[in-house]
Amino acid sequence: MNSTESRHTNNWAVLVSTSRFWFNYRHMANVLSMYRTVKRLGIPDSQIILMLSDDVACNPRNAFPGFVYNNADRQLELYGDNIEVDYRGYEVTVENFIRLLTDRWPDEQPKSKRLLTDENSNIFIYMTGHGGDEFLKFQDSEEISSYDIADAFEQMHEKKRYNEIFFMIDTCQANTMYSKFYSPNILAVGSSDLHESSYSHHSDTEIGVAVIDRFTYFSLEFLENLEKDSKLTLQDLVDSYTFEKIHSNAGVRKDLFQRDLSQVLITDFFGNVQQTVVDNVEDDLLYLTNYDERGNLRNFTSEETPRVAPKRDAKLVNQKNHMISFASQKSSGISSSTLGSVAVAIGSLLALAKFFKI
Repeated sequence: MNSTESRHTNNWAVLVSTSRFWFNYRHMANVLSMYRTVKRLGIPDSQIILMLSDDVACNPRNAFPGFVYNNADRQLELYGDNIEVDYRGYEVTVENFIRLLTDRWPDEQPKSKRLLTDENSNIFIYMTGHGGDEFLKFQDSEEISSYDIADAFEQMHEKKRYNEIFFMIDTCQANTMYSKFYSPNILAVGSSDLHESSYSHHSDTEIGVAVIDRFTYFSLEFLENLEKDSKLTLQDLVDSYTFEKIHSNAGVRKDLFQRDLSQVLITDFFGNVQQTVVDNVEDDLLYLTNYDERGNLRNFTSEETPRVAPKRDAKLVNQKNHMISFASQKSSGISSSTLGSVAVAIGSLLALAKFFKI
């Protein structure tokens, strides 16, 4: 495979807010903002796992009940009818996060709450909350370490559960969380270096707390300029992180990643790939019916003329002779009307086979 090309066929996103309590409003806004972005760029809810450890929209302190905003102007509401939360409240645990990545679930676990990826999947993993040197808090009651995530990624690699992973984390000392990764095809970025804090961007005086973190704010500012056919790369995203904007040293780890970031489209992770394979069997049969072995259009009466396929190069006919032998048709005296009937019958059988998935 060319190191500049992606071979993935599907995209998934895992978005995790690990903090509880009203004063951590910004962490829920962070993850809901990322959720909105990946949906806008084409990843469907069926391929997004959203984990929210608290529901600030329904918190009695919320001056705007049922609403969550990421900007003081409150022009964009993040918590609407189109949100699908997969893990909520006390379901957001270290154990469930590890089970999600490794797909180690009991049989009764709903498919909608599983990460159903394969070796052709590109996965974007975003985490936000309170952290420290090589750990991230969950619910203020437990922690996940950089070793835990590294080992989970290795299990995913051994089980062929991903093609490439883009890991992004916004927390204090975030860059330490990817220091122990050792599995291939993983790119990681973080908001702050060892002994550095990750700062909020601004507060809303009516809500009374900070509504978004700086690293996530400027990531979203960059991503909001993207469309589904954008040619911007991950290198462009990484280059946009400056100390003047973020007030900390954002980091990137790319030694495990095989491709040059300047050749990796952002939509390889934030967009959605839909690759289809067109079955030309029916078209081939119609061509063989309508043209002779020399590529000339057959002479049909007005009653006998079937739907004519686009004319092709005559040299292709010889490649199709294994399907129908024109010589045998002539020697057997098969009429044009019979050929037309055969083509219609075969087309009907193919349609039935597709309908019943035979």
